Amino acid sequence: MTIAWYGHLKYKASPLWIVIFVSWMIAFFEYCFQVPANRIGHGQFSAVQLKTIQEAITLIIFSAFSILYLKESFSWNYLIGFAFVFLGAYFIFQK
Repeated sequence: MTIAWYGHLKYKASPLWIVIFVSWMIAFFEYCFQVPANRIGHGQFSAVQLKTIQEAITLIIFSAFSILYLKESFSWNYLIGFAFVFLGAYFIFQK
């Protein structure tokens, strides 16, 4: 989803309708994997836990994507903010 929703930021001159179409085509393939994964995972994890896993993975991937692809800097306050998100994720999985 990171590529689908943020990859177009390097192509601001492209017409919006093309960006939307390409983004949705990329997202479609991810949904083809995500939906079955959620169905399988829901037997072991709650829906809240599944969403937490997804968001934690997304933050890690997005951080690398923004640095490597978008060439944006990563500052200390992002790191602290993400640490709080992961701390929250820790509590989601406590019994």
